[in-house]
Amino acid sequence: MADYASLTGLNVVTGFLGSGKTTLLQGLLRSPRLRDTAVLINEFGEVGLDHQLLQHVSETTLLLDNGCLCCAVRGDLQEALRDLLSQRSRGTIPYFSRVVIETSGLADPVPIAYTLLADPVIQHHFRLGNIVATVDAVSAGHTLDNYPESVKQIAVADRLILTKVDMADAQEVSSLCARLRRLNGSAPILQLAPGAAPDDGLLLDDIYRHEGKAREIDNWLRASGPDADGPLGHEHGSDVHSFTVRVDRPLDWTAFGIWLTMLLNRHGENILRVKGLLNVVDVATPVLINGVQHIVHPPSHLDVWPDDDRRSRLIFIVRGLDEAKIRASLDVFNALANPDVQARLSGRVPVDVGDR
Repeated sequence: MADYASLTGLNVVTGFLGSGKTTLLQGLLRSPRLRDTAVLINEFGEVGLDHQLLQHVSETTLLLDNGCLCCAVRGDLQEALRDLLSQRSRGTIPYFSRVVIETSGLADPVPIAYTLLADPVIQHHFRLGNIVATVDAVSAGHTLDNYPESVKQIAVADRLILTKVDMADAQEVSSLCARLRRLNGSAPILQLAPGAAPDDGLLLDDIYRHEGKAREIDNWLRASGPDADGPLGHEHGSDVHSFTVRVDRPLDWTAFGIWLTMLLNRHGENILRVKGLLNVVDVATPVLINGVQHIVHPPSHLDVWPDDDRRSRLIFIVRGLDEAKIRASLDVFNALANPDVQARLSGRVPVDVGDR
C-alpha cells in the first residue's frame, strides 16, 4: 500500500439542513490552493451550487469555472470514487489532488469514513483528511433538541463552523458555543462572517499533511489542556460528551493496541471519536492516532514533541460510556506491560470498560 500521507486527501463537509454547507464550500473553492479539487454532492437534487458557476461536462460531472470538478452522486459512494479515479487515470477529467464530499443535511458522516478503509481499491488511493461541520447559529438549539443526526454530525467533526452569526443574539451564540464544546471539546469553533472568505486550512490541515500537522496538533493540545482534565458535562437531552485521558508512564504499543482494539470491538458504536498524542516506549517522538467509531486510521508521527509535557493524551467523544471505566481499563493494560506488575496480578485482567 502507498504511504498514507501521499494518498489523495478526502474531506467531508457535513451539517444539518440549511446550515450553510454549500456557501462554505463555494467560498473555499475560490482559494487557488484548492483549484485541483473534486467535489462530490451525495444527494441528487441538492447540488445547490450557483448554476452560473457550472458548465456540464457529462450527465453527472460538472466543471466549476475555477477548474474544480463537481459530481452529483446518484448512487453508491464507492462507485463514484472509483469512477473519479478511472477518469483521472484516463485523463478524461482534469487532474485532482483532493476530494471534498458534501453530505446531505440528514446524513451520518461515519459511513463515508468507513468506506475509505473497507474498500480495497479506495483505500489504496484515498485517505480521510478531516470532517468539517457547519452549524446554524440561529436554529442550532432547536435542531440539536429534535434531530439526533445533528448531534452526531457535530460530535464526529474536526472543525465546527458557525454560520449566520450576524443574525443571532450574542448571548445565544455564547450559549451555543458552550453547548458545542460539551458535545465535542476537541473541535475548534470558528465563526464564518458574512461575505468573508473562509480559511482554506479548513480542508488542507490534518495530521497527515506536513504543512498542516503542527496547526492540527495545536488544536488537540488546546482541547487536552489544563482546563480539560475531566468531562465538560453531558449535553442536555443527550448522553454524548467529551473528556481527556492522560497517562503519565510511556505506553507499550502492543498492549495499547490490544486495549484499543478490544474497546472499539465492544463499544465502537458509542465511541464517536478518539484522538491521541501518545508517548510510546522506545519511540522518541509522539505517535498520533485518529479514529471515528470502529475505524482507526494508520498512526502518524511528529518530528518533535510540541511542548514539555511528555504524557500521553487521549481525547474521547463518547455516547453513554463510563469515563472512569475507560480510564481504569487503560491503566490496567499499561500496568500489565510491566513484567513485575504482570506477575503480581497473576494474569487476572479486568477489561470491562462499562456498558451503556
